Amino acid sequence: MSDFFLDKRLVAVTVHVLDLPLSRVLVMDDARYPWLVLVPRRPHIVEIFDLDPADRVMLIEELAMAGLQLKALTKCHKVNIANLGNGVPQLHIHVIARNLGDAAWPGPVWGKGEAVPYEPKALEDFVQNVINMF
Repeated sequence: MSDFFLDKRLVAVTVHVLDLPLSRVLVMDDARYPWLVLVPRRPHIVEIFDLDPADRVMLIEELAMAGLQLKALTKCHKVNIANLGNGVPQLHIHVIARNLGDAAWPGPVWGKGEAVPYEPKALEDFVQNVINMF
């Protein structure tokens, strides 16, 4: 949609991977966790219930696909799917591969240390793997 824009705070910490029918798929630049962010490409959306019913269904399907594919790609123990929006109000949903003993296990990833940016080649490889999984 022409009025869609990505919040600058998301731009600063992610890499654009691809666009699904509804959502922009981003990779969070934090090598501690394989981490996707899906952002519905609709303007001025803050809450899931701000989406129309058809878009809500599409969002759930895209999240399920992202979670399933991320789990298959990473062989992780658990996939966390979360929507907070306290720091960035634009609707965006985190899809995070978690493993026993990771940097924040068993708690949430937020507020647990500083992000560790990917090495350029590792980021390029992860982004390509994410593209291939869709």
